[in-house]
Amino acid sequence: MGSRTTGDTMRARVSLSLIRDFELRQGDTTVDIPPGSQRLVAFLALHGGPARRSYVSGTLWPDSTEARAAANLRSTLWRIAAPVRGHFVEASATHVWLKPGVEVDLTRIMNNAHAVLDRGAGGPSLVGVTRELAAFGDDVLAGWYDEWVIMERERFRQLRLHALDRLGEQLIAAHRHAEALQAALAAVRADPLRESAHRLLVRTHLNEGNVAEAIRQYRFYARLLDSELGARPSPAMEDLVGEYTGGLAGANLPAARRSFAPRAALA
Repeated sequence: MGSRTTGDTMRARVSLSLIRDFELRQGDTTVDIPPGSQRLVAFLALHGGPARRSYVSGTLWPDSTEARAAANLRSTLWRIAAPVRGHFVEASATHVWLKPGVEVDLTRIMNNAHAVLDRGAGGPSLVGVTRELAAFGDDVLAGWYDEWVIMERERFRQLRLHALDRLGEQLIAAHRHAEALQAALAAVRADPLRESAHRLLVRTHLNEGNVAEAIRQYRFYARLLDSELGARPSPAMEDLVGEYTGGLAGANLPAARRSFAPRAALA
């Protein structure tokens, strides 16, 4: 980690990274705080507003008595040097919160993803949001195993997957096939069995006129689904390539699977 901030650097932009690993920055300077204080700052950032001290202490120290957890919270706040604490965290007798001016990367990305799902992105932001979601695929606070972190990690994963699906559809409609492929590939990397992502890949290849690529992608997914779950792609997936394969899209599957395996829609 870098050196501690000074009075001059504390006037610079404050930012907090929760994607990949915890990093608190003031301008170009990394702010060093103890691991326990990192947990507090991360929790407040994920909570997204003032939280009761009893709720924070009970969540961060679930195995401690109420009195001990409250004391741990006071100690954790104290361990953040006062000049630093005043720029990142505020506390009252009943609540504690992250200062509104702190820019949190996860919050920004999740807001962009929600915007895509709520009303759709357009113009330059369509490509920009796609690149952002494709780039930030690593786990939230990788290596942290607190229950509240795991829950937020899964929430971000699901939001990201749905936003990538929606962006891929919009990019196909905008004839931005290269970016649509990137959105679909990012979703496949995050969840290899997600059918909607594979369908997006197949549709993009077909829209570009790359029939062989589309059939290859379909057959790759069909084999993967068969080997992992003993299932086959949904009718919606098979219909995408059916006209190009004479209805034999699943011909590469074992006969028993083609005849008796349930159709599974995993999107």
